[in-house]
Amino acid sequence: MLGVCRGRRKFLAASLTLLCIPAITWLYLFAGSFEDGKPVSLSPLEAQPHSPRYTASSQRERESLEVRVREVEEENRALRRQLSLAQGRSPSHRRGNHSKTYSMEEGTGDSENLHAGIVAGNSSECGQQPVVEKCETIHVAIVCAGYNASRDVVTLVKSVLFHRRNPLHFHLIADSIAEQILATLFQTWMVPAVRVDFYNADELKSEVSWIPNKHYSGIYGLMKLVLTKTLPANLERVIVLDTDITFATDIAELWAVFHKFKGQQVLGLVENQSDWYLGNLWKNHRPWPALGRGYNTGVILLLLDKLRKMKWEQMWRLTAERELMGMLSTSLADQDIFNAVIKQNPFLVYQLPCFWNVQLSDHTRSEQCYRDVSDLKVIHWNSPKKLRVKNKHVEFFRNLYLTFLEYDGNLLRRELFGCPSEADVNSENLQKQLSELDEDDLCYEFRRERFTVHRTHLYFLHYEYEPASDNTDVTLVAQLSMDSLDSSQTLSPNVSCKTTFPERCL
Repeated sequence: MLGVCRGRRKFLAASLTLLCIPAITWLYLFAGSFEDGKPVSLSPLEAQPHSPRYTASSQRERESLEVRVREVEEENRALRRQLSLAQGRSPSHRRGNHSKTYSMEEGTGDSENLHAGIVAGNSSECGQQPVVEKCETIHVAIVCAGYNASRDVVTLVKSVLFHRRNPLHFHLIADSIAEQILATLFQTWMVPAVRVDFYNADELKSEVSWIPNKHYSGIYGLMKLVLTKTLPANLERVIVLDTDITFATDIAELWAVFHKFKGQQVLGLVENQSDWYLGNLWKNHRPWPALGRGYNTGVILLLLDKLRKMKWEQMWRLTAERELMGMLSTSLADQDIFNAVIKQNPFLVYQLPCFWNVQLSDHTRSEQCYRDVSDLKVIHWNSPKKLRVKNKHVEFFRNLYLTFLEYDGNLLRRELFGCPSEADVNSENLQKQLSELDEDDLCYEFRRERFTVHRTHLYFLHYEYEPASDNTDVTLVAQLSMDSLDSSQTLSPNVSCKTTFPERCL
């Protein structure tokens, strides 16, 4: 709003100036063109040197007036340009304000505005948006456990890699199954400028196992609460994502939002888009305490260094213990506890624009977050139904998700231009061997295949192997596409299927 007012004042000032200066100029010229009550001609044809009225003084006056006229004309031209630009900007300011009111494009840290849901007009569009340094590393934390979550993480990672222009460091809190699967995947994937660290989720169970949880995510759905303790002490900030997230933009845009945090703001969250925390979904519905509609924790910006200084561990534990005395268990895992803490400490939150977490669960207001495809940034399949959720535009969202699900991950093995990355020995050896091959050789494709490392996703489906006591196990190796997978499961109920998917199947 402040930017719009300033724009209008500049527009009016420029208009008045443009109207007044020519009038003053010509009055000045008209008054100065008389000498002894007679007009002085500015035309070089009339003011001849041989004229009796021609003097050195009048010549200087004429030249000075001509210079002044040229200066005034130049000023007028400049004012016209300024006025034209002001006219061109005014509608865009109005359109921008309308857009912000509709799709909540600007976040805010003011607790009153957060409670009222008023986001539009809190900041001027004239301010320059903070940018992320070209080769700055972006840190992403994900809790992942089991076979299903591992598959979801791969799709999430591909959507992030597809848009990214910065080095990435993934911090994966994983159980033994997910770590084995994902470690093999990233090792064979060999994506430049990507680092992956694993943290043993099983060792963290004792930190949150005392909290009864009814959410389908189970105990792993509570582990985002202990990230300040789990992640390295020198890590200052991190983006925390659920596994059922799909990115439709460069994650660096979200990383840049950290620069907007002020004061004691340490959590970046999007408002919850359902009525869950309003307590009106059904009779006797009693949700955990929350500020207004509450916040969704599928996408979180965490300022880890400040959270540690605030003694976050003690803060959330005391809140959880107090609320569990009456609530007995959580319904939405960590999200209930985060909201209970925020209810008591609203100053902790920087509210993110809702397009950073377009929630596709049933009965949400997600359609208010976008008007066009270009508005979408992060899609969150936060419903047990996942792709089968009901939504006006679910077909578009489903196609976007399936695009990344079926995307050939080999195409993401591209170097970041101008950003040096740690050399991978295996990748360097592979490139050296491939460069020594003769592309004109008729057998080039076959020889190349000997050195090609395919991305490998171990145990794409749930897998439990118990060796037969009589050593009569049979291993079936087959090359098949995703749509043929179901057929392989109908071979026999007694056949154990160990599924390994290379390359294009991921």
